[in-house]
Amino acid sequence: MSPVEQDGNRSLGQLVATATTELSALVHDEIALAKAELRQDVKRAGISGTAFTAAGVLVLFSLPVLSFAAAYGIHNLGLGLAWSFLIVGGIHLVLAALLGAFAAAKVKKVKKPERSMASARRSAAVLGNAKPHPRRRVAVPAEPAP
Repeated sequence: MSPVEQDGNRSLGQLVATATTELSALVHDEIALAKAELRQDVKRAGISGTAFTAAGVLVLFSLPVLSFAAAYGIHNLGLGLAWSFLIVGGIHLVLAALLGAFAAAKVKKVKKPERSMASARRSAAVLGNAKPHPRRRVAVPAEPAP
């Protein structure tokens, strides 16, 4: 008699081969779905990272040069030098806070890959309900006490 019986039943080997193929396809599909979902979130994370970097660069590189120039410019208008430096420093802090708020808003839009996680949970539930083939337990000899 052949591996496939006359009535259409498949042999155990064919069933295992089919299950292995389908499980492999399932894993590949799960990975492809996760990659597709993460692409958009990576783009958003890149934009927010760029905004954070821009805020840092503005604070670091503009403070020394522009602060002195603006403070002395305000001082030439008649304000005291200390007040001039305080006004300029406050303006820089406000700009940094605005850029930081923009970056934080972009970070909040980054989402978890919900569809991939739900699909993986469903797959795990299906696989968790499958009955494994009973295996013989091999007794491991106990080590002698020293």
